[in-house]
Amino acid sequence: MTLLAAIVETSSKVAATSARLAKVRELAACIRQFAPEEIVIGVAYLSGETPQGKFGIGYAVLKTASAEATAAEPTLSVLEVDRRLTEISELRGTGSTNRRAEALSELFSRATEAEQHFLMRLLIGELRQGALAGVMVDAVAAAAQIPVDQVRRAAMYAQSLGAVAHAALIEGESALANFQLELLSPVAPMLAQTAADPAEALEQLGEDAVFEWKMDGARIQVHKSGDAVHIYTRSLNDVTAAVPEIAALVRDLPASEVILDGEAIAFTESGRPHPFQVTMRRFGRKLDVEKLRAELPMRAYFFDCLRLGDESLADRPTRDRYEALARAVPKDLIITRLVTASEEEASAFYDAAIAAGHEGIMAKSLSASYEAGNRGASWLKIKRAHTLDLVVLAAEWGHGRRTGKLSNLHLGALDPATGEYVMLGKTFKGLTDAMLEWQTKEFLARETGRDDWTVYVRPELVVEIAFSDLQASPRYPGGLALRLARVKRYRDDKRIEDADTMESVRKIFEAQSG
Repeated sequence: MTLLAAIVETSSKVAATSARLAKVRELAACIRQFAPEEIVIGVAYLSGETPQGKFGIGYAVLKTASAEATAAEPTLSVLEVDRRLTEISELRGTGSTNRRAEALSELFSRATEAEQHFLMRLLIGELRQGALAGVMVDAVAAAAQIPVDQVRRAAMYAQSLGAVAHAALIEGESALANFQLELLSPVAPMLAQTAADPAEALEQLGEDAVFEWKMDGARIQVHKSGDAVHIYTRSLNDVTAAVPEIAALVRDLPASEVILDGEAIAFTESGRPHPFQVTMRRFGRKLDVEKLRAELPMRAYFFDCLRLGDESLADRPTRDRYEALARAVPKDLIITRLVTASEEEASAFYDAAIAAGHEGIMAKSLSASYEAGNRGASWLKIKRAHTLDLVVLAAEWGHGRRTGKLSNLHLGALDPATGEYVMLGKTFKGLTDAMLEWQTKEFLARETGRDDWTVYVRPELVVEIAFSDLQASPRYPGGLALRLARVKRYRDDKRIEDADTMESVRKIFEAQSG
C-alpha cells in the first residue's frame, strides 16, 4: 500500500530540480513503488491530474477545507484518496455543493500540511512541478525498462498515460502494441514547430520536404465508420452537429472507414478566407445551425489520412499517408501542396498562399510518421508575421476609459526544462471593448492573488500574440522580451498544453539573430 506522502515527497523533489534526468529518476523510482491497482492513479497524480478529471471546485472551497484541521502523521493511502475523490466527484443534485465541501473538509482533516498543499494544487490544476508529459513518458519508460519511443508511441493513442504505465509495468513491452489509433476515438492532433522562412525549413528538412498552404481555419479530425461520421476539434470536442455539410461530404466518400486530418474554413463571396473568428462562429452555435449554415457555409480541406479501411497509417511515412489521402478524397478537397527542394519555388509557393489570403505555409518531412499530440520537428509552420500562442499569467487594471477593466496582459511561455512559466512581456494593444469585458470576467474567475495594480491568474487562457521581433532583455528571467506585441485573438480552441513553449521562442530569436 503506497501512501500519498510518497507522491507528495516525489513531487517536492521533482519541483526542486531543473535537471531533466533527475526529474525522470525521482519519478521512475516512485512509479516502481506502486501496486498494480495504484499505477493509473499514481501516474495521474504525478502528472498533475486526477483519474476523475476536473472537479469544478473553487480555490475558496479548498482553502476553507484545508483550514479545518491537519493530521500530524501521514496515513492517507493513494487508493483511499482516489476512492474519496470519486465519491466527491459523483455528488449531484440539491445541496451537493455543501456536501462536497463537507467531504473535502473530512478528507483534508486526514492529510498532513504538505499533503493538503499538494491536494489543493492537484484539484485546481496548478501542480507545476516540472513533471510534463515528455518527462513523465521518460519516467514510465525508465520504470518499466522499456525503450522510450515505444512508450511515447503508445501514449499517443491511450486514454491516459496511466493506462500505458499499467500495461508497460504489468505486461511488458509487447502490451504497448495494443494501443492503436481507433475509429471514433479521436487523438490529439500533431502540432508544428516554427521556421522563419522556406529556406530555413528546407535546411532543417532537407530535400525530403513538402509544402502546404496554411489556412487559418478550424482544425478538424474526421472519423467515418460506415454511415457514422464524427467531426472533432483540436481539443477533441465533437462538433458534428455544428457542421452538417462537412459530415454529409465525408459520408459520401467511397471509403467505408477513414480518419482524416484537415481544416474547416469559411470564405467570402469573393473567394477570400474569412478571419478565424468568423469561421469559429459555426462551432459555437448549437441552435439555428441551418440558418447560420446558409449565412456562413463551411468548406473542408484535408492534408492527412491517418486510417483507411482497417489499416492504421499513423506510423507510416508522410508520403504513404498522402497516397492514401489521394485514394480517399477528391483532389479539390485536398489542401494545396508542393513537393520541392528549391528555395525559389518554395518562396513563390509561400507568396501564392499569402496572396490567396492565407496565413502562410507548412513544411513537412515526407519520411516522418504522424506524432499525435506532439509538436514535432518534422512539421514546420511559416507564417506571414511572427506570432506566438502564449499563456496569460496576470493582468493590470486599466486607466482612463479602461478604468475598472483588467487590461495590460502579462504574457508567458512554459519552459519545458523547469516546468515553470517564463514571462516575455506585457501588452494592452489590440484589445477591443468586448475583449476587455470578457477577459476581466474570466481573469477574476481565475484569480490566485493580487497587489495594488495586478491580478494574478491561473495559467489557463491562451492568447495569440503578434509581434515584430524578440529582443534580449535582462528585465525578464528568460532573457527575452516581445517587441511591439499586440493581441490578435484568444485561442479558446487551444489548451495551455498546446501553447508555444520557450523552445519555440528561443528558436525565433536565434533565427532573427542569424
